Amino acid sequence: MNALAGSVCAVFFFTLFAAPPLRADELALKYANMFPSTHIQSKLAESWGKAVEEVTQGRVKIEYYPGGSLLKGKQIFDGVVDGIADVGFAAAAYTAGRFPLVSVFDLPLGYPSGAAATKAVNDVYAAMGGNDFRDAELMYLHAHGPGFITTNGREVRTLADMRGLRIRSTGVSAEMVKALGGTPVAMEMGDTYESLQKGVVDGSAHPVESNVGWKLGEVITTMTRCYPVAYTTTFFVVMNKDKWAEISTADQRAIRRVNDEWLVKHGAAWDESDAAGLQELQARNVTIIDLDPAESAAWAVAVAPVIDSYAEHIKAKGVDGLAVVAAARQSLGGQK
Repeated sequence: MNALAGSVCAVFFFTLFAAPPLRADELALKYANMFPSTHIQSKLAESWGKAVEEVTQGRVKIEYYPGGSLLKGKQIFDGVVDGIADVGFAAAAYTAGRFPLVSVFDLPLGYPSGAAATKAVNDVYAAMGGNDFRDAELMYLHAHGPGFITTNGREVRTLADMRGLRIRSTGVSAEMVKALGGTPVAMEMGDTYESLQKGVVDGSAHPVESNVGWKLGEVITTMTRCYPVAYTTTFFVVMNKDKWAEISTADQRAIRRVNDEWLVKHGAAWDESDAAGLQELQARNVTIIDLDPAESAAWAVAVAPVIDSYAEHIKAKGVDGLAVVAAARQSLGGQK
């Protein structure tokens, strides 16, 4: 084949398989997510993008980048603000101190479910006039189901058993681990499997779903459930402000409706995947320990100062932490 013929073929191939150019009224947005593509939360994020395309009749298109392929978890918020990504989904706890109001929700307040945690986070954040994400356009928040202590090789049945254990944790949950006698080790979920497998950490604080979603059920031997001190982690979905401003008011309203629908879906999905995670542990004969009432009460006493002191501490950041805690507890109490 001569050079001219080769060039003609190359142009034909590119024309045939390249994505069609955007129309004048179309906007393409890059969506960065920390979760792997196989995770239910990642699948929901991808379906959000498809729903946005549908309600805007294709005027807003979403290019989806899961699994940290565009940005890692702790980079996502700043990456959206700077325009590296246009939409981002990550854990607020990965950037310690950056989001003071939502960090309060991660305290061990005894979250019974992902649906309850998600409702509390969104309702209270709105009621308190939250501005943690003011540098971007907040789409919605959601939060996982009750987070527990898991270990590889050692059982935790009492506070004494926690002493000296290196427990992977993030954000405020690290303070809970410390109050229970453990040694917190800051770490993103993507690094947790190998760290448990190699003994870098003795255990991890995470929700039940992570035993499937992040395959952690393969590298733990014990899960200790203490519902009175169950924590959560708050996740955000945000959009670059300049990109949001390019979207028409009508399409913005349509996207807001999708957001309201999807945050409920995320909360429900956390609970569905918690059930799957429990089945995974049972199938692997992982020891599941439910603390008796007296021991549970002792754990609640141990973490109480963490809740009060943290809520008081963030007053310096302009957040009435005690009011946030009270409102979150009221929301949770009304859902039980």
